[in-house]
Amino acid sequence: MTDAVGSIDTPDAQDEVPEKKARKGGKRAKKGPLKRLATFYRQVVAELRKVVWPSRNQLTSYTTVVIVFVAIMIGLVTVIDYGLNHAAKYVFG
Repeated sequence: MTDAVGSIDTPDAQDEVPEKKARKGGKRAKKGPLKRLATFYRQVVAELRKVVWPSRNQLTSYTTVVIVFVAIMIGLVTVIDYGLNHAAKYVFG
């Protein structure tokens, strides 16, 4: 006679949970907090040196574009708010 699917007689292989070894921390456990902080700082400086910084002209144009966009959005939200305010006063008295 064959076992039915999901029989409780034999455990499934997926039910077995392998035991994990406790990890000791690897390389980080060997360094003190000040050495880790110094390593982090060196890595930050190294990454910042890879950044392509914009020129003064590019920075000025980007800033102008952002300020104009924000001003347009403020105007748009103000108009929509004003319209919804008057619509609510009209509907609710």
